[in-house]
Amino acid sequence: KAKEEEKKRKEEEALAAKNAKFAGPNLDFKNFQEHAFGNVFIQSQCHTDRQWTNVGALKPEMKDSTVWIRARVHNTRKQGNKLCFLTLRQDVATVQAVTFGQDIAGFSGMLPDESVVDVFGKVACPEDPIVSCTVQNVELSVEKIFCIGRSQALPLRLADASRSEAELEKDPSLPTVGQDVRLDNRIIDLRTVANQAIFRLQSGVCMLFREFLLQNDFQEIHTPKLIGGASEGGADVFRVDYFEGNAYLAQSPQLYKQMALMTDMPRVFEVGPIFRSEKSFTHRHMTEFTGLDIEMTFKDHYHEVLDVLDSLFNHIFKGLTDRFAREIEAVKTQYPVEDLKWKHPCLRLKFSEAIALLRKEGPAILEQRIKEAASDYDRKILEKHLASVKEHQENEDISTEDEKLLGIIIHKTHGEDLYIIIHKT
Repeated sequence: KAKEEEKKRKEEEALAAKNAKFAGPNLDFKNFQEHAFGNVFIQSQCHTDRQWTNVGALKPEMKDSTVWIRARVHNTRKQGNKLCFLTLRQDVATVQAVTFGQDIAGFSGMLPDESVVDVFGKVACPEDPIVSCTVQNVELSVEKIFCIGRSQALPLRLADASRSEAELEKDPSLPTVGQDVRLDNRIIDLRTVANQAIFRLQSGVCMLFREFLLQNDFQEIHTPKLIGGASEGGADVFRVDYFEGNAYLAQSPQLYKQMALMTDMPRVFEVGPIFRSEKSFTHRHMTEFTGLDIEMTFKDHYHEVLDVLDSLFNHIFKGLTDRFAREIEAVKTQYPVEDLKWKHPCLRLKFSEAIALLRKEGPAILEQRIKEAASDYDRKILEKHLASVKEHQENEDISTEDEKLLGIIIHKTHGEDLYIIIHKT
C-alpha cells in the first residue's frame, strides 16, 4: 500500500510539474504584447491599438491578413509536443485555430474549456472544409495567445449539453445533460450555440415586429403592469402587496390598447410582460411571458386587420429567413426541424371550409397515429379525438387539438404553415 501511495504521489507531482510548466507566465498588461503567450488580467490600466474581428466575420477574402479575436476555448486537441488545435467560440460562431511550437502549443493545450482568450493570428484557408466549426473555410494560424479568464472545473460539459437528438438516438450511451442540471447552471447552459441562437432569434422577432409596425404608422405604447384590479376576465391574477393595500400584475394590455384608440391613436402596439396566475402544464398557458400586442381601427371591414396581420407575419418570417439564417441553422443542428413554409398572402378559409377539411383529411392522420401510439393512454386520447373529428358539427368551435391537426392537414394539402380562418365573408 505504501508503494502504491508513493507511486500515486509521484504521478501527481509529475502532473503538477507539467501543468506548472505550461501554465504560462503572468504578464503585465502594459507590455504583454511583447510575449507570444501567457496570462493577462485586464484592469483598465491602459489602451491598446488592437483592432478586433468577430469570429463570424472571418472570410476567405481575409487570407494572409492578421486579426485579433477574443473568444472562449470550446475545446483543445494536442497532437505531439509542438502542435495544438483549438476551437474558438464566440456567440453562435466557431473557428479552428492552430498553434505551432512546443511552448505555445503546450500552453494552448493546457487551457481549460470555456476559458476566455485573446488570439492574434494569420487568416489561412484550409484545403478541406473544417466541418466541426461554423466557419469552415477559414482557420487561424496563431502567433500570440493570451488567457484573460481561466475557467475552473464546470458542473457540466457544453459538448454534452449541445448534443442533438439524432446523436443520442444513434448512440444512447453518450452523456447528456438533464433539465434540472441545465436550470441550476443556466449561465453555462446558455453558452451552447443553439441557446445563443434562440435568444438572438427571439430578439430578431421583436425587432422585426417593431420594424414592420413602425413602417405602417403604428405607435408604440407602454401600459401599466402594476394595477389596481384584474385587467381581464376569465384568468386568475397575481396579487402583490402595495404599501397598505394590494396591487395586481397585469394579465393583458387589452384595456389600455382600446383606451389608446379612443384617444385618437389609430394604430398602437406594445412588447411587454404578461402575467397570468394559471396552474397549467400545457404549452399555451404560462405564468409569465412576453406579449406582442397590436390594436388598430379599421375603416370598413375587419379584413383590414387581417391584411395587416398577414403582412406582419410575412415580414417576420422573411426577415428571420434572410437575416437570421445562421441562427436558424444553429438551432436546427441541435434540434432538427423542417423549414417553415408560408405564402403571402396566406391561405384564408371560411370556417365551414376548415371544418369540412378537418372531417375529410383528419381521420386518416389520426388512425395512423393510433397505430403508432406508444401507450394505451396515448391511444385512448387519439381515439377520443378521432371520434370528435368524425362527428364535428359545422357550427361547433374547434379545439386546440383540432387546430394542430388542421395545421398538419393544410401543410400537407396546401404546402403552407400559416393560414387564417374567417367568418362567412
